[in-house]
Amino acid sequence: MNRSLLLVLFSLTALGAHSIAEETNVVGSASIKTGRSLFLKNCAHCHGDDARGDEGPDLHGLKKSDDWIARRIRNGVKGEMPAFGEKFSQSDVEGLIGYLRSLSLPDNRMGH
Repeated sequence: MNRSLLLVLFSLTALGAHSIAEETNVVGSASIKTGRSLFLKNCAHCHGDDARGDEGPDLHGLKKSDDWIARRIRNGVKGEMPAFGEKFSQSDVEGLIGYLRSLSLPDNRMGH
């Protein structure tokens, strides 16, 4: 293959990957915004508006898996945290997890 053809193929591949990344980012941003909205309405009274903790713990920099966090949201903790399994859909839980994960990003525009 000649060099020009390789350059064209590489450029097209890079453009395609960039478009996919942009699309994913837009969907991810929408999900994070939904998660933030749900957090402010349902969780902030214990975890604080900034998720730094109040009655509930600070949720920045969570080291738990997404599955663990989803179970905690759905099942709650007896005497400590209500269960939201009946209230939140799977996509709501995913949005909340996305929002919580965004709190640890260096350029966290979604959390403020």
